[in-house]
Amino acid sequence: MKIQYRIALLFAMLTVSIVLIVSVTEYYFANQNTFEDFYKRLEIRAVIAAKSRFEKEAMSKSTYAELRRLHLEKLPAEKEYFLDIDSQQAQIAKLPLDKSFYAQAQQTGIARHREGNMFYYAYRYNDKDVSSIVIIAAKNEFIDAYLRNLRTIIVVSTISAIILSLMIGLWFSKIILQPISLITHKVQDISASQLHLRLPAGNGKDEISELTETFNNMLDRLETTFETQKNFISNASHELNTPLTTIIGESEYALSKQRSAEDYVRSMGVILNESERLKRITGSLLHLAQTGYTGKLQDFSMLRLDEVLYTVKETVDNIIPKNKVVIDLSLMPEDQQKLVIKGNQQLLELALVNIVINGCKYSLNKPVLVSLAATDTKLVITIEDNGVGIPKEEIAYIYEPFFRASNTGSFKGYGIGLPLSRNIVRLHNGELDVRSEENKGTTVKIKLPLAYANWL
Repeated sequence: MKIQYRIALLFAMLTVSIVLIVSVTEYYFANQNTFEDFYKRLEIRAVIAAKSRFEKEAMSKSTYAELRRLHLEKLPAEKEYFLDIDSQQAQIAKLPLDKSFYAQAQQTGIARHREGNMFYYAYRYNDKDVSSIVIIAAKNEFIDAYLRNLRTIIVVSTISAIILSLMIGLWFSKIILQPISLITHKVQDISASQLHLRLPAGNGKDEISELTETFNNMLDRLETTFETQKNFISNASHELNTPLTTIIGESEYALSKQRSAEDYVRSMGVILNESERLKRITGSLLHLAQTGYTGKLQDFSMLRLDEVLYTVKETVDNIIPKNKVVIDLSLMPEDQQKLVIKGNQQLLELALVNIVINGCKYSLNKPVLVSLAATDTKLVITIEDNGVGIPKEEIAYIYEPFFRASNTGSFKGYGIGLPLSRNIVRLHNGELDVRSEENKGTTVKIKLPLAYANWL
C-alpha cells in the first residue's frame, strides 16, 4: 500500500475513532439524562398528587385537574397509587415491585425503579394525621424516540466522518508527499553519466529540505568519487605506461642488432632503473588499495609513539643522510600511558616516513620539525616544513592519487604518498589535517586515539 493511502487511512481511522468515542459518550450521558428527566417529571406529579389528596385546603380536585390539564400532560400508561403505610401489605400485590422498594421509600422518603420502559417513583407523604406512600407509574415512550433519533444522528455522522476524513486524508497526504514525489521524479533522471544534476533545494528547514540537502551532499561525494576514480585510472595508466614504454623501447633497442658490452650494460641499467620505478609505483598502489579496504584485518599491537618517531627518524636518515629533521619532545606527557596507541607499526612508520620525506624534499632539505603532544584522549603529531607549500586553489585535491601541485614539477614523485598516509591514519581511527601556504611551508597534524582511552 502506498504511503499516501496509508496516511489517508490512518487519518480516517483516527478521525472516526474520535467521533465514535465522543458519540458513545454523548449517547451514554443523554441516556442517563433522559432517565433523570423522566424521574423528575414523576416526582413533580407525586408531590402534587399527594397535596391534592391529603391537603384539601391547599388544593381542590378541580384545581388539581386544571393544573394537570395546563401544565402536566398525562404520560403514557400513567397511574397513581396511594398506599397507607399502616395497611400497605394488602395493596402491595397490585404492583410488580419488590419489598425493598417500599422499604427504601419509608426510610429515605423516595424510591425509584424501572422495568423496561415502565418507571415507578415513590414519595412518602407525612402529616400529623396521614402517613402514606404516593407512587406514580408511567411508561417513558419519549426516550425511545429520542434515543432512536440520536442513534440515527450518530450513524450518519460516523459515515459522513469516514467519507470526509478519507477525502481530506487523501488531499492532505498528497500535499504532504508532493515534495517526495518531486524528488522521486528528479532522482530517476540522475544516472552515472548525469551526476552533475541536483535536486531542487527548498527554502524551508523541514525534514524534506534536510532530506534534499543530504541527498545533494551524497551526490557531491559520489561525483567527486567518480571523478577521482576516473582521474586515478587515467593517471595510473600514464604512470605505469611511462616505465613500461621505456623498458620495451630499451629492450627493442638492445635486441635490434649486435651491440657492444657497454651498450648492453647501459640498456640493462636503464631497464633496471625503470623496473625499480615500476616496482615502487605498483607497491605504492598496492599499499593504497590495502589501506583503503577497511574490511582487511590488520595486525594491531600496543605501540609507544615516541619510539615509532625515533624509528621513522632512522629510516629517513638512511634515505636522506643529510636531512635536517628535528624531533621535539618538549610537550611529551609525563604519563607513560599517554604515549601508547593501538596500531600497526609498519603502516604507521610508512605513513610518517612519507610525510617527513615530503617535508625534506619540498623544502630542499631545510629543517623539518616533528613534535609530539597529547590530550586526555589523543596523541598529536605535528610535522612542519618551510618548503614551497601548496597553492590555495589546489589544496582540495591533495588526497587524490597521482595529484601533484603545479609548483612541484621540478621534484620527483608520484602523488601517492599523502593519500596513502591519510588512509593509514584513518585505518587507526585518526585524523590527518594539512595546512599550507605557498612559498611559506606546510604543516601536517596527525591525531591518533590513545590506547588507554578505549579501555575506559
